[in-house]
Amino acid sequence: MKFFLQKMTYLILLSGIMGQSQSTPFACDFNAYLFQYNDIYALDLASGSSYLVSENITPGNVNAVAYNTTDGYIWGYLSTPSQSIVRIGKDFTVEQHTIPELPSGNKYVGDISTDGIYYFKAGGASYYKIDLNPESETYLEYLGQFSLSQSLSIADWAFNAKDNKLYTVERGTNVLYRISAETGVVESLGEVPILEGLNYTFGAVYFDVDGNFYISANQTGAVYKIDSVQDISLGVMKSNIFAFGPAASSNDGARCPTAPVPQEDCINGVDDDGDGLVDCDDPSCSGVASCPTISLTSGANDGGLESNDRLSSLIGERNYNRARTNYKFDKLTAKKVMKGATYAKTGKFSPDAIPLKQLVPLDVIGESSTIESSPADLLDLTNASDIYSVDYLRKDDNIGALMVIKTDNKVYEHSKFICDRFLGAQLLSVSNIQLREKDFIKSIIKQPDGNTEFALTFSARLDANDEFVVESHWNIDAYEDNAAYYNFQIWSNTVDDLLLLADEILNLLEVNSPISEFKGSTPPPVFVKSAKYAKGEVILNLVNNNKTEKIQLEGGLKKTETSETESMTLAAPIDGYLDSVALSTGNIFDFGFRVSIANGTPDDLFVADAPWGLDGSSDGTTVDNYEVMPVQMPYMEDGYPVERNVELSGKTSSYIGVYRALSPRFTPVNLSDYGKLTFEASGTGVLEVKLLKGDGESYTAKVNLTSETNTFNLLDADFKSSTNVTTDFASLKVINFNLLSEDGSVEEKQMSLSNVSFNNNEDNKIFISEDTSESVVYPNPMQSESSLYFYEESAGTYTFELFNMAGKKISSHDMNGDTKEGQNMISVQRKNLNSGLYFYKITSSNDKVWSSKLMVK
Repeated sequence: MKFFLQKMTYLILLSGIMGQSQSTPFACDFNAYLFQYNDIYALDLASGSSYLVSENITPGNVNAVAYNTTDGYIWGYLSTPSQSIVRIGKDFTVEQHTIPELPSGNKYVGDISTDGIYYFKAGGASYYKIDLNPESETYLEYLGQFSLSQSLSIADWAFNAKDNKLYTVERGTNVLYRISAETGVVESLGEVPILEGLNYTFGAVYFDVDGNFYISANQTGAVYKIDSVQDISLGVMKSNIFAFGPAASSNDGARCPTAPVPQEDCINGVDDDGDGLVDCDDPSCSGVASCPTISLTSGANDGGLESNDRLSSLIGERNYNRARTNYKFDKLTAKKVMKGATYAKTGKFSPDAIPLKQLVPLDVIGESSTIESSPADLLDLTNASDIYSVDYLRKDDNIGALMVIKTDNKVYEHSKFICDRFLGAQLLSVSNIQLREKDFIKSIIKQPDGNTEFALTFSARLDANDEFVVESHWNIDAYEDNAAYYNFQIWSNTVDDLLLLADEILNLLEVNSPISEFKGSTPPPVFVKSAKYAKGEVILNLVNNNKTEKIQLEGGLKKTETSETESMTLAAPIDGYLDSVALSTGNIFDFGFRVSIANGTPDDLFVADAPWGLDGSSDGTTVDNYEVMPVQMPYMEDGYPVERNVELSGKTSSYIGVYRALSPRFTPVNLSDYGKLTFEASGTGVLEVKLLKGDGESYTAKVNLTSETNTFNLLDADFKSSTNVTTDFASLKVINFNLLSEDGSVEEKQMSLSNVSFNNNEDNKIFISEDTSESVVYPNPMQSESSLYFYEESAGTYTFELFNMAGKKISSHDMNGDTKEGQNMISVQRKNLNSGLYFYKITSSNDKVWSSKLMVK
């Protein structure tokens, strides 16, 4: 057995101790426990997450583990010394019992009936019994060896409390069997439908109170559910995927069979089972009710940018070029990839010069065709020296994709899970799968269009003997430096296809040279499910698998596209399995950071606003100055701010300009609720404002700039196409601000652009909040000083107080002063404040109080 259940309400990290000391029983709780060799993990069936609770509990390995309902303990078979079983308590202390009559050899299949009889076996038809009922006269006695009515190739079985029968699923045939433990009679109930065509070892099986049977595949960690097996007659069986957990080459598990397992409703819009996944996002809903089976993935042509400090500007440059030409990858005209004479042929290529096409699996996942989809526009932007990618199609639908990337000096500086989250995707799950009994990290990613993908990234380099070392890490800096790599990024619509593609890649590598070593890291126990930046705040939605109470954030932020990176370090408390952390960063462009915990792999992430960019593609144009400037005050109105300001100067005989995307992915944004585009600008000559829409059409309006700064208000009806058709602000991808040469001669041009927003405001409305219940600190976090804004309905006086996290007042920052009717601002100086989080309080003579957080960098 393995495995899972709901989140544990405690975390005990103890080494097991041998002996006869009394320990507390588990009793019948919701938890499940996974044993890998002699370590124990707590598991959550709903989410598939796990974390270590005790390690090295015994000198030998524990297997055939089972929960005993007659005493509340977990029992298992001990590999060393032979002929020994162990009892494990809730504090993970171990009591060892030797049963001299037991035959030697390991036993890895086991469970305990509701009357306390331990049934266990290895391969073949033989099985054994020990009485583990403390109320029985034969307690701890060996009851003999018996035989099943047929031999089974199984890795685990479990008792169903509904009928006290053993159930198991055989590898290869995927047949569900019902077994009478007393007689050994084996009854076939037919092939499990959800497992058709799969060939996994099911090392962890167990029940819930309703007789639902859960089985887990060792290789993928996928958990499958078979409904109410006590009611199954031959050929009538309901089954479905349930969750995605950790894979393992050696695992077993125990759980009380009369405890319920939370189930997702799938149609009520509520996270019923507490795993953070609602309705169709939950794997258990795939193909159920109104939730379709996962069928589509994104293509490789859209992927591949690197995850470093240049990420945002590179994506902006690439996506702007695609947006303005309305580029779309055409699957119908793409070149088909067929198996050639050299596919999987030994000795054809030197291992350091393998054509990337030779490392692409073909005809392994039932695809109807494979097409080339290489994004050639990456070679000039990344550290790749060569790129080859394919999409796997079933009819016209993408069912998978692969990018093979050659790098010369270090690993490819891109991780799909980092960049996709940057572009609006959600990371639903992180765990491992097993290839060659080695751990690789897989992730499940929900794209903004709703499609869900299973993703895997790994790289291969050559050692001193020209043999491959295959590495799979979550963090790019964990890969060995100063080496050439073949880098592989795979994604598919099923975890089974992901496994098949990855395994065939390893086969294709071995055609050229042996694999001498595998190196891997564990998945991050705490990771960012999703993140976004808006109006001066970064929101992180966290999944906390191991009950961590505090995270450390370290990284660098850039206030604008052209500014230098500023470092930031911050500690933040978190609580529960799901939590959110709001970082008041002030207005920024991007924020690359690492989420670290006391023990475990950190998570890396990049968050950014949609970018400004320089349109330098015009012939006869030189740029003298291009700078993106931070805004001076927070935008607190009801409109849609286009953050940051621009300074531009240069010479052109046609145009010189800047563009601003409306989303980081350059996907269309619907701003049709607004009727006005407002901005402030000064400069020389004609400024063309162009709207690029999702269908590739563009609409323009023009204004005349002067040396003085003016506010311009352009209505949606002011924008017209080349055929004089007006538009609205729906489906906007990009805004261009272009300075035009009026007669085609080289002219000097200059522009200052600020406070751009879509809105329905009356003219001259200011950019500071008039919410009388709200105070605003900007910037937050503070470096040297910050401005604090609050609104008063009548004049009076105020008192400002500052407190640390412990609630102690910092008297050196006390302030008093007068207030006026309307918006008030006071300046808060850093003085001698250490970096960290503080709380402020403003008390007004008008019986009003404002309070909130102030972060100091």
